[in-house]
Amino acid sequence: MGTSRTVDYDDLLLDRQLCFALHAASRAVVREYTPVLGELGLTYPQYVTMMVLWEDPQRSQSVGELGEAVQMDSGTLTPLLKRLERDGLVTRTRDVADERRVNVALTDAGLALRGKAAGVPRAMAERFGLSVAEIRALKAQLERLTTTLSGDARD
Repeated sequence: MGTSRTVDYDDLLLDRQLCFALHAASRAVVREYTPVLGELGLTYPQYVTMMVLWEDPQRSQSVGELGEAVQMDSGTLTPLLKRLERDGLVTRTRDVADERRVNVALTDAGLALRGKAAGVPRAMAERFGLSVAEIRALKAQLERLTTTLSGDARD
């Protein structure tokens, strides 16, 4: 590092790090979701997976499509989907056109759970102590950061 700049060790203070603030906020958010989702019998990763399926409840989606949407690899997603299937919320079937592909679809119980989950976003907004405008602004900033870091903005 051929710069003549003086090293500022204060740059290494934990409370100055964006990465740690994001990490702590993420953990706090998931912790707040836990009791609310527990009433539905879901974990946070299961909830986000179900939200993707609820977007188009009549369409099955491949494990790959779901993984891309929720940003989980198949090694993480497959056991989660097995639990959702065991709980009667989804079905998993091999694709007839491509046996390597597994499709996931909502069951009637999985679709019915959407009605019970409809109040979760509003309940969480109240728990966050932020206005709707603040939530939207924060979400937009985080999406912009994610896009930048994923390389999409550089293409």
